[in-house]
Amino acid sequence: MTTRLLPLGDSAWTVEFGTRIDTELNGQVMALANRVAQARIDNPLFASVTDVVPTFRSLTVHFAPHATDADALAAQLLAFAHNMEQKLITGRHWRLPACFDPSFALDLPAWAQAKHMREDQLIERVLATQFRVYMIGFLPGFPYMGGLPPELAMPRLASPRQRVPANSVAIAGEMCAVYPWESPGGWNLIGKTPVPLFDLREIDQPAMLAAGDIVSWYAIDKTAYEQLFLQCQHGERSRETFLAPGDAT
Repeated sequence: MTTRLLPLGDSAWTVEFGTRIDTELNGQVMALANRVAQARIDNPLFASVTDVVPTFRSLTVHFAPHATDADALAAQLLAFAHNMEQKLITGRHWRLPACFDPSFALDLPAWAQAKHMREDQLIERVLATQFRVYMIGFLPGFPYMGGLPPELAMPRLASPRQRVPANSVAIAGEMCAVYPWESPGGWNLIGKTPVPLFDLREIDQPAMLAAGDIVSWYAIDKTAYEQLFLQCQHGERSRETFLAPGDAT
């Protein structure tokens, strides 16, 4: 698909790279987001940009229409998109704990039955997967993470739950996610993490994860979950302690 530039009202442009959800397209989205971020520093044309919103396959750039030449901004966005280095852009690599206790993993038995596998085999596959954060949406801090092997994909629940507990780890299709807040939801619940993915005490970036980040899971038991949960709630564990070894970005 040819890259398209679409107007979003009179104060935003959307650059669309394709129609599918995959790592390559999302890498292009993140590369353009980085290019725009740099342009906001050194290009006066981008001084009017107020927000940049990456999705699975597109980037929306919001701007103040009275403070810039919208057509010139559009032309520059397309130029950036057509002349980017074809290199996968990644953010931080997080190594996050997850508890797969039956009280948290309500849909793990049905997943195992559907795939004719044992529950521990499914958990091992999840722990061996590196998930890429494609975008943040639905709820503040809710990460849509791709990477679940296609053969393990599961449809959403036929009847969504009215209340999904906060911090629930869930899957739908070939995606993995975490519910940062208690909310309705139709994804399959397979575990729970003690780490809050949205924290208003983090003033600069309340959402822990960002588009382009990589997430790996490691398993903990319920006792460790409760201990880590209290430590995180009391501010005794910083986010940086959950970065993968060697990630100092």
